Amino acid sequence: MKTVCLYFEIHQNIHLKRYRFFDIGTDHYYYDDYENERSITETAENSYIPALNALIEMAHRYGDYFKCAFSLSGTAIELLEQYSPEVLELLDQLNQTGCVDFLAEPYSHGFSSIKSPECFVDEVKRLSKKIKSLFGKEPKVFRNSCLMYSDEIGQLVADMGFKGMLAEGAKHSLGWKSPHFIYHCNRNPKLKLLLRDPSLSEDISYRFNDSSWSEYPLFAETYANWIAETPADEPVVNLFMELCALGMFQPLSSNILEFFKALPEQLKQRGITFSTPSEICDNIPSVAPLDVEYPTTWVDEERDLSPWLGNVMQQEALNKLYSVADRVRIARDKKLMQDWDYLQASNNLRFISTKANSYGGYRGIYSSPYDAFTNYMNILGDFITRVNNLYPLEIENDELNSLLTTIKNQGDELAMKDKEIEKLKNLLSRLSPDSEKEKTTETAPAKKAAPKKAASTKAPVVKKSAPAKAAAPKATSTSKPKKAAASKK
Repeated sequence: MKTVCLYFEIHQNIHLKRYRFFDIGTDHYYYDDYENERSITETAENSYIPALNALIEMAHRYGDYFKCAFSLSGTAIELLEQYSPEVLELLDQLNQTGCVDFLAEPYSHGFSSIKSPECFVDEVKRLSKKIKSLFGKEPKVFRNSCLMYSDEIGQLVADMGFKGMLAEGAKHSLGWKSPHFIYHCNRNPKLKLLLRDPSLSEDISYRFNDSSWSEYPLFAETYANWIAETPADEPVVNLFMELCALGMFQPLSSNILEFFKALPEQLKQRGITFSTPSEICDNIPSVAPLDVEYPTTWVDEERDLSPWLGNVMQQEALNKLYSVADRVRIARDKKLMQDWDYLQASNNLRFISTKANSYGGYRGIYSSPYDAFTNYMNILGDFITRVNNLYPLEIENDELNSLLTTIKNQGDELAMKDKEIEKLKNLLSRLSPDSEKEKTTETAPAKKAAPKKAASTKAPVVKKSAPAKAAAPKATSTSKPKKAAASKK
């Protein structure tokens, strides 16, 4: 039986502000908050929120039949938490339906997988922990930044314990093979590879609203027929795209959401199911290893790293950034780590691209790739200076690691002692009511005896004062003999 794997990526650019040479050393904040808020809010309102509402509606309508997968970069999560928390709430609602598989990816949406294996592993662990805290699920399948994959990256991912990974069905890596089969990493057969169908995926994400396209307008029935017409022995069709394709790349006025709502019924009529990446890894065997010596991505016709590393400016910027990778990772300074994540984001290098079709001509605040390069390198100059000021270059990485490890261990010991102190305080607080009760029972007889003593001491006073009170009312003659008799007794 043929199955469809529907996957959406959520990532948002961190926009850098205009940063000049004379700001180096004086201004340590690099971001355009206004543009970041405007961008994420616009995308959430026009894409994420209506698209997620549509997917929730589909999940309720089709029950266990409909399934999909998501991955979120750490930078996107931080922006959503700050400016559009409703998106995360809707993702959680979709998660509650049981139809969603959450994937892991690098926290920064950067290039640590090809520059620093240690940073790469650290980023993936941080993102996986964040996904677990938000949605209660630990990712079992991995998706790299820009769908980047190579044999070396696959080995790193397999060593982290993931059972599957998404990759691009690039022609130069597949050759005569079809992306509709499951393959595995040639360095570790335990890691299964799910390859995107570039044509079918981009029919939705790029060509859906193109009036010059020969298949325009595209209907769900037609699209379902294309999937059903793939060879019967090809078990899976992987449709991978950015979630902002629904509402941003393809505006809501194009009826893109109506297309998606109608698609499950059309596929169901043709005996085609939906599956999550985890289910595919568990249920569909691999047919062969896939050799990918050089990294592939899902961008541009070449499906390679050229949009980010295609010129010497991009390469210089990336090399300079990762020249302090080990020191930042070892130091674990909170503010440095946040800036490190934001500066790694892939869009920073994409703005420096000199390719004609890069980013569709959009360059943000920059007038040219050279302008973007100058701005980014100014920021890197300040960032690297901060790293070196905190942890001087004279201290070797091994020595720095040893010192910081010692400090961390001492901090852990103090934390353990603080916990022990808290336990003792709690124990004392539980014991104190019992001790108070014991004190109360011990002092109770003394309190009961007190009235008797008081009565005995007061009695003589009353007797002594009785004659005085009796002498006062002289008018009543009958009262005198009685009180006198009482006093004689």
